[in-house]
Amino acid sequence: MLKQSLQYKLLQKLSPQQIQLMKLIQLPTQAFEERLKQEIEENPALDTGKEEPDSFEDSLADEYDDTGNEKIEAEDINIDEYLSDDEVPSYKTQANNYSSDDEEKNVPYAAGTSFHQSLKNQLNTYSLNDEEKSIAEFLVGSIDDSGYIRRDVLDLVDDLAFTANVFTTEEKVVSVLKKVIHTLDPIGVGARDLKECLIIQLKRKEKTKNRSLAISVLEEAFDHFVKKHYKKLLEKFNISEEELKEVNIEISKLNPKPGSSYAGNNKIAEQIVPDFSIKITDGELDLTLNSRNAPELHISKEYNNMLKGYQESKTKSKSQKDAVFFIKQKLDAAKWFIDAIKQRQQTLLVTMNTIMHYQYEYFLTGDERKLKPMILKDIADKINMDVSTVSRVANSKYVSTPYGTKLIKEFFSESMKNDQGEDVSTKEIKKILENVIAEENKKKPLTDEKLAGILKEKGYPIARRTVAKYREQLDLPVARLRKEI
Repeated sequence: MLKQSLQYKLLQKLSPQQIQLMKLIQLPTQAFEERLKQEIEENPALDTGKEEPDSFEDSLADEYDDTGNEKIEAEDINIDEYLSDDEVPSYKTQANNYSSDDEEKNVPYAAGTSFHQSLKNQLNTYSLNDEEKSIAEFLVGSIDDSGYIRRDVLDLVDDLAFTANVFTTEEKVVSVLKKVIHTLDPIGVGARDLKECLIIQLKRKEKTKNRSLAISVLEEAFDHFVKKHYKKLLEKFNISEEELKEVNIEISKLNPKPGSSYAGNNKIAEQIVPDFSIKITDGELDLTLNSRNAPELHISKEYNNMLKGYQESKTKSKSQKDAVFFIKQKLDAAKWFIDAIKQRQQTLLVTMNTIMHYQYEYFLTGDERKLKPMILKDIADKINMDVSTVSRVANSKYVSTPYGTKLIKEFFSESMKNDQGEDVSTKEIKKILENVIAEENKKKPLTDEKLAGILKEKGYPIARRTVAKYREQLDLPVARLRKEI
């Protein structure tokens, strides 16, 4: 039996402009500045900076006759739409709530030698034959940014043959690795694993009883040491707890990632630029938007002059009309972009202001236990915006507070009920869990089962597996790995 049915589907299609606006909202400050720079470079109708005062009312008046009819018959071009934007007061094209003494610091780029170039330069101080030099340079090129060579020696031999036309043996590669690469700075560079990296560093230091013992522990019982099987180490090496403690101290001074500590590394640490600032003034919270998110934009004078020239022209040639349509396209894009920047500023401020008031007690005190349960929908409902818009703000923006610079999404958390039936933030529970672990006896660290029991006593009845989940989210290891001598 055939069955007919009629289905209606409601599809929400976003215009290209709406999609672009969403992308603008998502951009953090530095990326937004890059996008702004790109737009200004691509659209000559856009201009930045403060406008020189000009009697523009006359120019606007010239566009119309006494009856209010347009003099220009340029098909669908309403030039007034563009010219009027040119003299919009600056307070309408920039955020009006940031301090005049906001700092606008540029990130200085170090012009030093790169990590790999530094290693290659060091090779010039060694007396190597052509084969050894080729192998050494290839090995340096195989070192990752952490300072390790993470490939099998056999693979390196094959690659030397195929890419560098150097036919050698595993023994020769290992010899160059140990005699040359492992003696380069930073100490520990070129190691094939953590164990080798730590041992190289210890062997380069001045020999002492503790360091010799530390080398033996790493060489003969690395797994026991990593897994903190201290009893097995005490028995194996027939040493006291105090001696093992000294070994621990020696090894803890070593650098597990020698490459990443190099000042001239290729990667420049990304500087976080807060999008907002919250300060406490006379016991009240004061929210400001970073001035770098509030550029002064207006329509280019040059483009205005082009339009004026078209107005004043008695004859309208085809080339003039083609030019004015090109100008219209650029002005449309510029006008939209200026409006989009205003909408972006408004969206950021409204969203962050609502978050600030929702978490007022936290921002006033800095006490994470005061963080209320808050999900994206809570804020979206209050500002009558889509959850995805709030998410774009929360996931990519930072706020400077009296307690440090924070990623906004960190203020969002699910809720659970305590033993009083009250909703509490999971962040509050995590903070208490973190404090309990910080205060535990490190010689006898608390298991997840015991942690769950302590939290229950404090009024938070959560299961052991939930404790384990929160502990992992806090990047805290299991009890055995938290053990100290």
